[in-house]
Amino acid sequence: MEAQSFAPILILLAICVAFLYLHFSGGSGLTRLYLAGVLVVVAVIILLPSFSIKLPDWWEGLLGGTKIQLGLDLQGGTHLLMEVKLDDAVKTQLRRRAEDIKRELKENKLDFTNISLDASGDLIVKLKSDDERTPFLDLMSKSFPDLAVSSASGIAGASYSLTFRPRDLQQIKSNAMDQALETIRNRIDQLGVRETTVQKEGDSDILVQLPGIQDPERAKELIGKTAVLEFKLVDSTHSVQDAIQNGPPPGDEVLYGPVDRGGRTPYLVEKPVLVTGDVVTDATVRPGGRLEGPYVAVDLDARGAQIFDTITAENVGRQLAIVLDGTVYSAPVIKERIPGGHVQITGRFSISEAHDLAIVLRSGALPAPVEIEEERTVGPSLGRDSIRQGELSFVIGAAAVLIFMAVYYSGAGILADFGLSLNILLLICVMAAMQATLTLPGIAGIVLTLGMSVDANVLVNERMREELRAGKTPREAVKLGYQRAWSAIRDSNISTFVAGLILFQFGTGPVKGFAVTLCVGVLTGLFSCIVVTRAWYDYLIAMRRLNAISV
Repeated sequence: MEAQSFAPILILLAICVAFLYLHFSGGSGLTRLYLAGVLVVVAVIILLPSFSIKLPDWWEGLLGGTKIQLGLDLQGGTHLLMEVKLDDAVKTQLRRRAEDIKRELKENKLDFTNISLDASGDLIVKLKSDDERTPFLDLMSKSFPDLAVSSASGIAGASYSLTFRPRDLQQIKSNAMDQALETIRNRIDQLGVRETTVQKEGDSDILVQLPGIQDPERAKELIGKTAVLEFKLVDSTHSVQDAIQNGPPPGDEVLYGPVDRGGRTPYLVEKPVLVTGDVVTDATVRPGGRLEGPYVAVDLDARGAQIFDTITAENVGRQLAIVLDGTVYSAPVIKERIPGGHVQITGRFSISEAHDLAIVLRSGALPAPVEIEEERTVGPSLGRDSIRQGELSFVIGAAAVLIFMAVYYSGAGILADFGLSLNILLLICVMAAMQATLTLPGIAGIVLTLGMSVDANVLVNERMREELRAGKTPREAVKLGYQRAWSAIRDSNISTFVAGLILFQFGTGPVKGFAVTLCVGVLTGLFSCIVVTRAWYDYLIAMRRLNAISV
């Protein structure tokens, strides 16, 4: 929530605290009635943006965007269920272990023939000599305790198969899911979609709901982009055409540029990755020249800046390929040493392409590819029907309750109706100030809140009736009615509030929407019934006008 969004909440809280202070300190009933009027006016003002009324610019600057957000079931949008390929995340970690193992073997002067992943996803290490078996095993147990080492079957010579131990394997998958959740959430936030649902479903699925999204295809492409950023050197000593026809030389590979820009330009690049995207701290779009178009300025962290400084210093005059998801976006010539960790990615981008690239680089790379398993689109017309039906059910229910209270309890019922109306007004106002999401279950929570408030008012009125029948004066009936009804009201509302907290903690999106309105409604209901309505009776008592109670 933005800082300015706290302003309306603080205003409401200040008025309510002043009201409570006057209530418990025995302050003037008339002052409390004035505060009730101020509270109503402030609540209406905060709710104005939710009615699509054209307001001046300074209004939003003062109070912030106090507008109720409609959920997916009310305004339409996109529902996606995405599977994270966790096995690919494990393979990625094994490839990183392979580079670490190569470095350790070289430092310990142990010769090896090959280190690579086999078809089953295990890391195979083939040593040159059987004499190096014992030093290799000692090195693995000392430097790589998370890897289980076994003899590779079906491979001649000193060969070993490396896999992660079960506990470490589970930890890698758990970390990959957490990283995927955070990355997708960051990308959606930067896309500008508000009040989204991004949560884990099962062991490897992520649920994404985008209310009111206007371009679901672009959102899917942006969310699912793996965004593995790599910097590799271009091999200019061999012909790229020969590599395409006869295969690349050892240690090289053929990569291509984007398909939609003048065909697929081939590049012969060296396989070793010099720097990866995990060192990126920021990425922003900058305007370029008329012919080049915009580019993406990338900032690296301290480690990345040091590595990039060394790379550019040692390879002046060579091309450095900037590879994103296996595609070479650009291959500029290193003209001089580049210190400081500031890199430019050019590639004849459009503004939209440069913006999307900056988002995925800034929000981090997905640890593994994601695949959309289920997609549903809720149209705006269905959302409008839901709103209309929800409004109709609320209006009918509220009208029936208000009429019953006014008829059955006469004057006390009309006062209770004011408290009920203030409760609903405050509830919706608080949701707008919090920029909470209103869903169909949320509307059900509002209706339930109305029922809870009615229950509290009924208890108070019935207690006052009993005291009047027992011969108490109107003043004593009011005092005892509120006191003796308080214990039942308190217990029922506390149990409901605790149930709402449990639903919010352990429920999914729709259930959380119901829980939010229920918990807020319990608080506003207690305030309007016990505190606000009591102010009217206290005012009449102070003015010596409470000669009879119409109840």
